[in-house]
Amino acid sequence: MSDVTNQTVSATTQLSLKGKTALVTGAASGIGKRIAEVFADAGANVVIADLKLEQAQATADAIASKGVRTLAVAMDVTDEAAVDAGFELVNKQLGAIDVLVSNAGIQIVAPLQEFRFSDWKKLIAVHLDGGFLTARAAMRQMIASKRGGSIVFMGSVHSKEASKLKSPYVAAKHGLEGLAKVIAKEGAAYNIRSNVICPGFVRTPLVEKQIPEQAQELGISEADVVKTVMLKDTVDGEFTTVDDVAQAALTFAAWPSNALTGQSLVVSHGWFMQ
Repeated sequence: MSDVTNQTVSATTQLSLKGKTALVTGAASGIGKRIAEVFADAGANVVIADLKLEQAQATADAIASKGVRTLAVAMDVTDEAAVDAGFELVNKQLGAIDVLVSNAGIQIVAPLQEFRFSDWKKLIAVHLDGGFLTARAAMRQMIASKRGGSIVFMGSVHSKEASKLKSPYVAAKHGLEGLAKVIAKEGAAYNIRSNVICPGFVRTPLVEKQIPEQAQELGISEADVVKTVMLKDTVDGEFTTVDDVAQAALTFAAWPSNALTGQSLVVSHGWFMQ
């Protein structure tokens, strides 16, 4: 076997989460569910945290068939008490968290001049408050365990640039990049890494909902929303997939050193190029 091949094998085997406990928010479906599945394949015990406990339990049961321990937790990421209680339950049943993926999110679209303040606050709360509350709870456990860990935020291409009709979403996703950088600096002394994944459009129910909404707001067809709004700047006219995002999450979660911290990775079929 050549030296190059040996290096490749070594790098691949490092991306393991065996013996780790990972909590993924918004994991009952979509991107979060796929991340949880990929983490389980990499050996992690997985916590499915979601508003929908019944759906979270079904996901946890399915993932348990991979031979790892799982736990479903009802969690409203905007509720401080609910977040802290959920993390404490995980600590009692599975031990301290090693990996957090702050993935829970919502989308509301409207022109800024028509955007209701209540909707602005709701979206900011899920993305930014949720990111802060879950990261704080995770850091407390990571510091106490003395094992360190990895915090991964679900950003967006909108962490880098703007689109029409999405003022709070763009603001929140930009904010998550700043939060991740602060955590990377503060967490370094405890071997805690913090990074952001920035996907392009992934055809999940969250995105499917946006297509008719944007068609109505922009006065164009749904097909044109997909072609001229969502995918117009990609290199191949393709949606990002849940697998694309899950593999990026695994890379950040399992990276073996602090060399990769305070960073963002754009997974967008070339929509945004840094």
